Amino acid sequence: DFEAYPWPKISDVDFGPLEWLEKSLPENMGVYDLTAHILEMLTFLMGYETFCYKVADDPDLVDAILEKVGTFYVGLTKAFCDFRCVPLAWGSGDMGFRTSTPASPEFLRKKILPWHRKCAETAHGKGKLYLMHNCGNLAEVMDTLIDDVGIDAKHSFEDAIMPVTEAFKRWGKRVAILGGIDVDFLIRGDEEAIRLRVRETLDACMGGDGTGFGTGYCLGTGNTVANYIPVDNFLVMLDEGRKYGVA
Repeated sequence: DFEAYPWPKISDVDFGPLEWLEKSLPENMGVYDLTAHILEMLTFLMGYETFCYKVADDPDLVDAILEKVGTFYVGLTKAFCDFRCVPLAWGSGDMGFRTSTPASPEFLRKKILPWHRKCAETAHGKGKLYLMHNCGNLAEVMDTLIDDVGIDAKHSFEDAIMPVTEAFKRWGKRVAILGGIDVDFLIRGDEEAIRLRVRETLDACMGGDGTGFGTGYCLGTGNTVANYIPVDNFLVMLDEGRKYGVA
């Protein structure tokens, strides 16, 4: 099955949309796409249960798949970063769930994160940032992501795991923190509660007077702006953010 699988190549990727954007976007605008879904793609290809068994029963197969997946994403990162309209690379892979990681932290450090490090090095070599989107509880590997992989910012925070303000206290002086206005809260909250939450978050992550400290914070949702978030609630979040620090 491994030999017969039609492994994708960078030459198979249609860069037509990026080529159009390269010519058409204003100088002060950029685009990005999530890249480097290393662990996710490994488990998608094998199935999670099979992956768990193969880590112990057939580690050479796991390594062979990772070589294919990782090499592709390093190449894709390089290709994206060759475009002026792409100001950053954004790695992904959802390496956590509510209480821990779906593979051991040791496995992630040994097998998964080195590929993200290569992607980060590729982006940095092109003068681009390397951001990381990952859902779940990554507390056990955050030090590795910051110090070894070299991520420039971390995205995806959930109140049930760790509120973004707490994450900023723990890591905000070492890496930029993105988003964190909890998706469930945005769905259920009313306008007054959302505005208060935005102000409190910005107070905690931007020094209160708007001057900032640490490596940076960017206001946004805790995860993807899902289609079941009321549009008005999302716009209230943005509106309160724009008003913050304005006399």
